[in-house]
This record gives sequence, C-alpha cells and structure tokens, in this order.
Amino acid sequence: MAKQLLHMVLGGKLKSLDDNEFEDLDKVDVVGLYPNYEEAKKVWRSKAQATVDDAMTKYFVIHVHRLLDPDDD
Repeated sequence: MAKQLLHMVLGGKLKSLDDNEFEDLDKVDVVGLYPNYEEAKKVWRSKAQATVDDAMTKYFVIHVHRLLDPDDD
C-alpha cells in the first residue's frame, strides 16, 4: 500500500490576478482532502475547467503532507 500523502483542493475568487489573495474567505470552496497528488489533481482539473470562463476564480492543490511533516517528502 502506498504511503498516504494528504493533498487539499480549494479555490475561489481572487482579489487580483497579480496575487493569490481571496476576495472573501467565507466563500472559499474547500473541495476536499485526497490521499495523493494524482487524486487531488483530477479534482483540481475538474474544478478549474468548470470555472475557466471566470478569470478571477482559481483553484489550488495544497500539499498538506508537507505542512504536517516538512522533513518527510
């Protein structure tokens, strides 16, 4: 069984295209947690493609496992 490497997908409207600061934190779409990058990337791609016409909306994959254990990659 592969080691679990948690990743989170989230997104929302940004204040500016020049920065990754959200317009309203209460409206950030926390999509979910995934056991590896491949699973998170599938969901990220789906969410990003669904919002492709809104330049101000952006989705991210956060490498949670690096935050939990920065010395273990």
